[in-house]
Amino acid sequence: MVALSPSTRKYAAAMAEKGKITFDILCDPGNSYAEKLGLSFVLPPRLSEVYSGLGIDLPKFNGDASWTLPIPARFVIDKQGSVRYVEADVDYTVRPEPEETLAALKTIG
Repeated sequence: MVALSPSTRKYAAAMAEKGKITFDILCDPGNSYAEKLGLSFVLPPRLSEVYSGLGIDLPKFNGDASWTLPIPARFVIDKQGSVRYVEADVDYTVRPEPEETLAALKTIG
């Protein structure tokens, strides 16, 4: 299992330590891979202001001034590189239950 984050290595490492994450977090500078998958968006200026007002310095965390974020998604990919399960939703509050992902993992043995 791996995670993909637009955060710089410094902030990805801090996130892993804080969350006691034991799997790799890969960095996706500028959300370039997420963009190739159609899973990134530019934060509207109104929300950029809200983030800034809350002390969330996205350009600092992500190492660029693009104000882009990834759409949360989960993929299960088999050893041959075939995508066997995908879950993505533009509403960041909608996430699949872990059991769904685990069931998809079991189908690939």
